Amino acid sequence: MVETLELSFDDPSRNYPILLGEDLSAPLRQTLAALRAEGRRAVLLTDANLAAAQPAFLKNFGTETETPRLVFAAGEGTKSVAELARVWDFLAAQRVDRGGVIFAVGGGVVGDLAGFAAASWQRGISFYQVPTTLLAMVDSSVGGKTGINIPAGKNLVGAFHQPRAVFVSTALLRTLPAREFAAGMAEVIKYGLLADAQLFAQLEAQPLRVTSPELAQVIRRCCEIKAQIVRADERETALEGGRALLNLGHTFGHAVEQVAGYGEYLHGEAVSLGLVAAAELSRRLGHIDTAACERVARVLRAHDLPLRLRAPLPIEALISAMQRDKKVRAGLPRFVVLRALGEAITQDGIGETLARDCFATIAAPA
Repeated sequence: MVETLELSFDDPSRNYPILLGEDLSAPLRQTLAALRAEGRRAVLLTDANLAAAQPAFLKNFGTETETPRLVFAAGEGTKSVAELARVWDFLAAQRVDRGGVIFAVGGGVVGDLAGFAAASWQRGISFYQVPTTLLAMVDSSVGGKTGINIPAGKNLVGAFHQPRAVFVSTALLRTLPAREFAAGMAEVIKYGLLADAQLFAQLEAQPLRVTSPELAQVIRRCCEIKAQIVRADERETALEGGRALLNLGHTFGHAVEQVAGYGEYLHGEAVSLGLVAAAELSRRLGHIDTAACERVARVLRAHDLPLRLRAPLPIEALISAMQRDKKVRAGLPRFVVLRALGEAITQDGIGETLARDCFATIAAPA
């Protein structure tokens, strides 16, 4: 069975479906057939791990002659200027014109890189998101944020570029490594914390696993929350709240990723650390109590996510990275904090001393 959510905008021509089901091979093949009938050139971008784990799924795209493919090394290091240039060279070699289409088949790294390549190639071509990790299914494949990392910070270079459609095929999660599934759960927990207390309580009562019968329903709920938020504030311009709420845990987490070196922590692992720090910030601001912070920590731990750094990181470097974050306003980082478990708000003007105290909460054990 295939379900469809619609992400809609003021301009109906930009609306697109989020298709959800166990196996979306048939809709994918139909989409490719329609593109070929229109004479449009389709190419495939994926990573080495997916190519090795899902050769049968990739057959839906036909032969490499029919749908040329570019394969990247797995990991956050692929979201780089060098790999973006490699994509551009590939598109040029394949003679992809303005009618061309990119299929991003993989996790958040592939989706972000492919989406930015699509946004920038010949000033913008179409692309489709085919997420293969839990994190990408519930978060990065929906909403049109694309980008790459540079040494100064994570996702500092990018563009808003919405896909033509998103294909969420849950069967692909069966070959996902346990660590990657856990990393995706950090984003699922984030959605419960920022917008759905019932979802958070569900995860608290019973940890979600790849074999859980409610997995598809949870993925759908996360996509619904993100679609609602993106629809209301696509380009994150709201002065309060809006799309920025999706960054709960990310201001701290991005700093950890950058200072530790991209790839040392999976994105979801860094988000988990960021959620611990954000909960502590919320407590210090008087929004939630210690018991709520402990509940956040228990849910993260129950889903095999880290609560403390594995090794010490220089606090000055973390503060410096935070100050270069793309969410900085008037020279100060913009944080997302919890007003309650299930409700988040944005808060500006958090001083450096308070940020240091919150980083201390996730410091590596002595």
